[in-house]
Amino acid sequence: MPRLRPRPLLTLLTLLAALLAVGALPASAQAAASLSLAVSEGTSGGIDAATARKKYAPMAERLSAALGTPVEIVFVREFAALEQGMKDNRFDFVVARPSDYPARGLRDYRYQYVANAEPQGHCMLAVTADSPIRAVAELRGKTFVMPEEAAYMTRFCRAELREQGIDLAKENVFYVREQGAIPFGLENGIADVGGMASYSGAIVQWEKKAQRVLHKSAGQPYMPVVASPDLSAEQITKARAVLLGLADDAAGQAFLKQLKITGFSAGGEERLRKLLAWLGV
Repeated sequence: MPRLRPRPLLTLLTLLAALLAVGALPASAQAAASLSLAVSEGTSGGIDAATARKKYAPMAERLSAALGTPVEIVFVREFAALEQGMKDNRFDFVVARPSDYPARGLRDYRYQYVANAEPQGHCMLAVTADSPIRAVAELRGKTFVMPEEAAYMTRFCRAELREQGIDLAKENVFYVREQGAIPFGLENGIADVGGMASYSGAIVQWEKKAQRVLHKSAGQPYMPVVASPDLSAEQITKARAVLLGLADDAAGQAFLKQLKITGFSAGGEERLRKLLAWLGV
């Protein structure tokens, strides 16, 4: 009976598979297989993993082509999981809203700024069309309705009001779980003024009904994209070029439209790095 000859290629592939399974290959070798794009729209984003993969597929596909490595979408619903993933450096790219978690990536976990969406995010202080309030200074002693106390937009509005000389901690405030409840509170006389995000459906509907925005805050970076400290400057440059180029063709514009943004820019790094201090966190 003839002796079976060893098959070197098969043996090598088997060994590689075993090494991958136990994580024994160097990180660089494992990373070459694919890169991860963590996507988070928060617990109120209203999407699941399948929807996220479909929604952000155009971004992942273009990043894959530019970087020469497959980019796999990882849906992250909970902010705690998103932060832990950055702390453990498990995500190569992160795109998230609200902006404070990518900002934590920069400040606390050595992540690198890539870009941010446009337009910027704002706190919109809304009153009814017939409200006698005409200036922010007149809000002292009034009743506010805001998102949950720990919510990003509440912190955003609190910081903006602080800039305007009003300490929200000293005012009467109702906190609601969903921003969609804020117009109801205003229209039914429960509160005098409400704080909503400029990118929320609630403020869009508010303005469509010819209700009034009393004050629009200073802008802050919206939906930032940050990258792992392990990615090279060349990879960051290529990824940034992909994002900034999305508005240059019809397919890219369609993708941006479904995200409800006009494009990406690369001018928000300094403000993103200062965001957490401004929010007081």
